[in-house]
Amino acid sequence: MTSRATSRAAVGRGRTTARDPRPSYECDACGHQPPKWVGRCPECGEWGSVVESTLTGPTVSGRVVSSRTPAEPARPIATISAAPARARPTGVPELDRVLGGGLVPGAVVLLAGEPGVGKSTLLLDVAQQWAANAGSPSLVVSGEESVSQVRLRAERMGTLHERLYLAAENDLGAVLGHLDAVKPGLLVLDSVQTVSIAGAEGVPGGVTQVRAVTAALVSVAKERGIATVLVGHVTKDGQVAGPRVLEHLVDVVLHFEGDKHSSLRMVRGVKNRFGTADEVGCFEMHEGGITSLADPSGLFLTRSADPVPGTCVTVAMEGRRALVTEVQALIGATVAGSPRRTVSGLDSARLAMVLAVLQRRTERLTLHDREVFAATVGGIRVVEPAADLAMALAVASGGLNLAIAPDLVAIGEVGLTGEVRRVSAVPRRLAEAARLGFRYALVPAGCGPESSGVTPENMRVMEVTDVRSALQCVARVSAE
Repeated sequence: MTSRATSRAAVGRGRTTARDPRPSYECDACGHQPPKWVGRCPECGEWGSVVESTLTGPTVSGRVVSSRTPAEPARPIATISAAPARARPTGVPELDRVLGGGLVPGAVVLLAGEPGVGKSTLLLDVAQQWAANAGSPSLVVSGEESVSQVRLRAERMGTLHERLYLAAENDLGAVLGHLDAVKPGLLVLDSVQTVSIAGAEGVPGGVTQVRAVTAALVSVAKERGIATVLVGHVTKDGQVAGPRVLEHLVDVVLHFEGDKHSSLRMVRGVKNRFGTADEVGCFEMHEGGITSLADPSGLFLTRSADPVPGTCVTVAMEGRRALVTEVQALIGATVAGSPRRTVSGLDSARLAMVLAVLQRRTERLTLHDREVFAATVGGIRVVEPAADLAMALAVASGGLNLAIAPDLVAIGEVGLTGEVRRVSAVPRRLAEAARLGFRYALVPAGCGPESSGVTPENMRVMEVTDVRSALQCVARVSAE
């Protein structure tokens, strides 16, 4: 293959190649570059404005890419001010915790969640707090409800500030018109899948429309310094609906999670250019709206006067937050055939593994022909391996009718040989349990105060190597 053929093949594949200077033509009036010389510019219609010029630079798909003067020159990093990127509190503490301190002017946040979980309620409260405290108006644009329907929710929540503006629009041009009229500091668009833009192909909610709308809103938010929150739908798998490029366009991606049968709601950070992406905010839904839960651990515990067999407390990590959680287990009667294994808020696969380990590695515990039911308290879902030890002790407690001391927590992963493995953030878990008044803790070997250098106040920490030694420690603590 000749060199000319090789160059043409590379250009045909869209690869960037360096080429020798070649004649090109450009209009002096409008800058249009026709492929050949013409007497009249086809773009602006000016006669005699097309002149020959020599452009050098890389070519992409056969077209020369020339340099141009940037809108703002590059500057030394030490001379650039970070003040425009400072977060402003929203007035909702738990949301500020996830965002990294609040909303940054010009930042675009994508909040996704299941239908009916409370996204619109939360953002209406955020818009109210912004209008009352930030010194600039807030604008809520609903593409799914009328302004009257939003007003009814606002009356129930008590969010009727005079600087909170409402609009119901499905066209992006109309939304931009509201921005020109209101000049808000915060824009809430509910939802991005219901808004369309003229000139883009497809129906509202389609891939092309959603991408075009989001790109336009990101550009406007950066240009005008408007903090923008976009509500997004989710698929049946729990992922953000629409093209994956949406999550790359925006600055922050949050997932709003919760069970419709529970009042607990969680906002989980997935992406955050202004802070950590592993924070979790807890909220409680009620008839009057939604409120932040600064200390949600009490929701996941059952306080009883007397110890009850079949319960054990662990400390789960949701992001960087430690939550004290109670695990309950009920051992049913012996049945013929395949007994049921039912879980709620736990990982069914890990429960099956824990049952097999208990059956094999302990004495006086027969589980292969008995029904087992396991659940968490308060609607929280705990799937991390650190809850294995508490799950095993709860099952053994129910099977042996041995009540575990109510002020004991168990933390650790259980292996197939019955060993208790190390888990992360043990000092933080122990500190949270000690703060709530727990006096005993079972942790994996090498995770005690001697290894971590942290000794929780008024707490006795016992290291265990396997499930059998953990059961022995439980029996000693219960006898004290």
